[in-house]
Amino acid sequence: MEKHVNSEELVKLQIKFGGQTIPLSMNLNSTIADLKLLLKSSTNVLPRGQKLIHKGNVLEDSKTLKASNITNGSKIMLMASQGLHQGEGPKIKNAPVVSNYQKIVEKINKDKVKFGAPVAVNKTRIERWKIIGVIGLSESQLKAIPDEVWDCGSSARVLDLSKNSISEISVKISCMKNLQKLILNANDISDDSISWQGLNELKGLTYLCLSQNCLTNLPAALGALTSLEQLLVAGNKLESLPIEFGQLTKLQILKVNNNRISTLPSCIGDCSALIEVDISSNLLVELPETFGNLQNLKALHLSNNGLKSLPSTLFKKCVKLSTLDLHETEITMDMLREVEGWEEFDERRRLKYQKQLDFRAGGSAAFDEGADKN
Repeated sequence: MEKHVNSEELVKLQIKFGGQTIPLSMNLNSTIADLKLLLKSSTNVLPRGQKLIHKGNVLEDSKTLKASNITNGSKIMLMASQGLHQGEGPKIKNAPVVSNYQKIVEKINKDKVKFGAPVAVNKTRIERWKIIGVIGLSESQLKAIPDEVWDCGSSARVLDLSKNSISEISVKISCMKNLQKLILNANDISDDSISWQGLNELKGLTYLCLSQNCLTNLPAALGALTSLEQLLVAGNKLESLPIEFGQLTKLQILKVNNNRISTLPSCIGDCSALIEVDISSNLLVELPETFGNLQNLKALHLSNNGLKSLPSTLFKKCVKLSTLDLHETEITMDMLREVEGWEEFDERRRLKYQKQLDFRAGGSAAFDEGADKN
């Protein structure tokens, strides 16, 4: 016979979900709706997406645990409706009340992360990754990529490993042949720890983010990623771009700011699809004349460089250019006025910022995007 528990006592429950058990404690006067709300933080499943079953009966939100015949030690099954979740989807994590054994297991798992051992990934999450094609492991304290990630293979479309401590991207990345978006910013990736041979198998890759890592060089193999539309490598220690960079003819967004680049290859002019280029905070003293070939260019960020001039055809040929940031360069207003096509560029800039200019006292329309006016 079960021990009687009055309404003022806590009862210990065992919630069965995703092949695991979530232990927690609640007052018998709490409602099933209260229980679902508590489970939301433990599972990521929204209350309206939860179905709780006890002894074959679906529990009603309005009833208390006591009225639902819940007793100490009761086992309740949680079924989650697909799509009714928050964050990265259904997850399993320990509820507030856990056993000493569970605390030991949790510490072991944390130590695995700390010392770089492979991290086990919940089976339910792997299945979800395969279904939706999105693998989200940002800020997961990883030092290595879990093997379960590679198990997703060609079903993966997006892989987000940002803000971890990952130091190696192995050739195994080649198994993700349908990957479109690869996010690796804010890790510990260096020149020798990333397999460009593996990356070159990702023929459909359109977005690659390697910002805030430890790269000093981009290899010639970069040119093989001909489907790239966005390349973000800001905040590294890059000194140059490879000649093969010109093969990226579909590239629209290039961000290489906050590096140590002193020269750009003339082949950058072959990247005719470029819309926005950010080369600010580098060591540039000039730009190649081929910049004038970028006829789709709309925004060019050049601040904090040693530039003393601009390509002679920049304003004349780049007929869509309307944003130009020259803060902390040696280019003056007098220099800009001498560049052919300046008037047309200035008109485009005025039109773009018309609302801001109209708002200013006196209606000043002077060029104020960084050129030295003195």
